[in-house]
Amino acid sequence: MEHVDTIVVGAGVAGLTAARLLQDAGRRVIVLEARDRVGGRVHTDRTSGTVDLGASWIHGVTGSPVAAAAEAFGMRMVEFTVGGYQVDSRPIASFDPDGRRLSDEAARRFAADVHAVDAALVEVIAHSAPEASYRDVTEAALTRYGADADRTQRVREYLEHRAEEQYGAWIEDLAAHGLDDDEIDGDEVVFPDGYDVLPHRLAAGLDVRLGQVVTGIDWGDGVRVRTASSEFTADTAVVTLPVGVLQSGTVEITPPLPPRNAEALGRLRMNAFEKVFLRFPERFWDEGVYAIRQQGPQSRWWHSWYDLTAVHGEPTLLTFAAGPAATATRHWDDRRVVESILVQLRRLYGDRVVPPTHVHRTGWQDDPYSRGSYAYMTLGSTTADHDDLAAPVGDVLHLAGEATWTDDPATVPAAMLSGHRAAERILARAVPIDRLWAGA
Repeated sequence: MEHVDTIVVGAGVAGLTAARLLQDAGRRVIVLEARDRVGGRVHTDRTSGTVDLGASWIHGVTGSPVAAAAEAFGMRMVEFTVGGYQVDSRPIASFDPDGRRLSDEAARRFAADVHAVDAALVEVIAHSAPEASYRDVTEAALTRYGADADRTQRVREYLEHRAEEQYGAWIEDLAAHGLDDDEIDGDEVVFPDGYDVLPHRLAAGLDVRLGQVVTGIDWGDGVRVRTASSEFTADTAVVTLPVGVLQSGTVEITPPLPPRNAEALGRLRMNAFEKVFLRFPERFWDEGVYAIRQQGPQSRWWHSWYDLTAVHGEPTLLTFAAGPAATATRHWDDRRVVESILVQLRRLYGDRVVPPTHVHRTGWQDDPYSRGSYAYMTLGSTTADHDDLAAPVGDVLHLAGEATWTDDPATVPAAMLSGHRAAERILARAVPIDRLWAGA
């Protein structure tokens, strides 16, 4: 049985950040990873071009530890500020319920309606009941704004789509405070050479054991971690398993997590959020736009497409199956999904729409090592649940990952910062995050 100072469970960004800081501080660390690769939910497919199947964006580079790391690692970045599902600020081609593109004046009027409702929403959320859903608070804000029925419905649709694209959840399942962190500071960027350069650089020089599926974690006077083939012991452990895996019971934690951690875990859920990349032989959509969006009943599933041509070098659109759409299409084959999407694109562009030459679809819902894309707050949850989930367990067990960071959960920066915090707690002293990139 192998003994080390710290065992890190999971070689995603959170785990690799913690392991690197701990190793740099002189501790002996091993990282146990179930997959045959590092990165976790940061995963780049290069079989046909470079496609980020997991995380894609840095949502705001100002003050971002990931942006600092990417710069230190020499990762190329391309500005692409649409990930926050904003209504304006970048060129967006919006189409009305009849499939006609909105005039500039109509688009400005629609954006003004959204901004006004969002302004009212701040106060409504602040005074919302603990069990309120995001639907409850958005309806109250719409009523307070008092626009006519048609304009109200257009904004309502927008708020539904925003909840789905931000958290992969139906608006009635998301807690009222579920989008409290929905702020972007600075431009957003994507990585034309792939986001997975980040975890690969973080993993350099670490003792990462791939194909190690953890089945049990015993904690008390130290930690014992069991896999299908081995056992490891350590003084401490950093556990970066996603919420869906922690809830699944596939990893037995003994004794069970204390009430503070367990109750917070019980109020979070993994979402249903999948990407569909469509590469076309030629561009048929509008030049000079970042995104294409449609309004009305036809927008229930496929409502937004993002132009990644500048990133991929070939005409490429990205759309999302989010929330109900992801659940409903989960077992569809590619042909059926593509045809469903093209029906909507043809409403907007007619016979100019041609079949795609390549299709990439994600399947995070069926990934046994994630069981979804990222976590969201269910009814009754508060932002404190993220920190409570990460509360140290017996001074030996430290939970980390995107769901354990309060300020900006569901992001790679959240994962990185949570790994830093776990290492800091183990070392019992502050470790400046820029130390991680020294000499990179």
